[in-house]
Amino acid sequence: MSIKPELLATVRGLITQARAQAVRAVDAERVLLYWHIGQIILEEEQHGADRAAYGSSLIKGLAAELQPQFGSGFSGRQLERYRQFYRTFPIASALRTQFSWTHYKTLISLDNHDKREFYLAEAAKNNWSARQLERQVNSQLFERLLLSSDVAAVLAVARQEKVPTEARDIIKDPMVLEFLGLKREAAYYERDLETALIIHLQEFLLELGNGFSFVARQQRLHLDGDDFFVDLVFYNRLLQCFVLVEIKTDKLTHQDLGQLQMYVNYYDRLEKLPHENPTIGILLCADKNDAVVRISLPADNQTIVASKYQLYLPSEQALMAEVQKEIDKLDPS
Repeated sequence: MSIKPELLATVRGLITQARAQAVRAVDAERVLLYWHIGQIILEEEQHGADRAAYGSSLIKGLAAELQPQFGSGFSGRQLERYRQFYRTFPIASALRTQFSWTHYKTLISLDNHDKREFYLAEAAKNNWSARQLERQVNSQLFERLLLSSDVAAVLAVARQEKVPTEARDIIKDPMVLEFLGLKREAAYYERDLETALIIHLQEFLLELGNGFSFVARQQRLHLDGDDFFVDLVFYNRLLQCFVLVEIKTDKLTHQDLGQLQMYVNYYDRLEKLPHENPTIGILLCADKNDAVVRISLPADNQTIVASKYQLYLPSEQALMAEVQKEIDKLDPS
């Protein structure tokens, strides 16, 4: 008997959907289970005269009884993590149903309250998978955003208490492109980097930030017989503007900034609709001189951003040193 393709597709869709819902249901129950175990351990710990010593012996005793029966998920290390989970998120009704236990493991590993609140808000708003959340934490997204804004502004945008109004609200410097798999010591051309970004477009959109959608690659601009090509064109629905990305695999020059300014002017005068905001240009470069950027652009520049890219994950120490440099600029004393 021949089965209709549409019938088979419908049944397959139902099976896939049911399996996904079952996985989410199991994850939700697992999260609640670990939360309740953490609650019991912490509340029992309060009864000890020496709470720290009693809590440690309590966890060891529970692990000795539970692990042989229920497996490694109830080792001493895991029970300590459940206790920390309850301490970090003491209100069960506030737990996010879309987060798996893997999400929460990443969140409770963050000892900075503001940082944890930022990733919690961003992960919920953007529906990040556990893997995407882990990648954003490892790439130091929070610290990179602090290079252009203060903590209050970064958290306000994440919580949707503030609508981004300018490039610095969402565009990061540096951008981390470790997902491309390009080696630091290898020589490559701008077209190689551009092709790699297109192949990994989903990851690049995640790195660019909220509200970006892809428009075109090598967009041709025709000016009185001369042709120019914009490397990548995006649109940002939050800023309501076009975003042009030019790629430079060497150190940025003032000529690069002038070329990008021309592309931005073209879009503003010939492509932008009346209700849209001015076009933003991003120069994605291997290296840059911040003084050259400042002097080459108008003092009130709001549309051209020079962002250095990295092909590897930055260390937290290096990024925090950059944050401190920005703070020192604002407060020379």
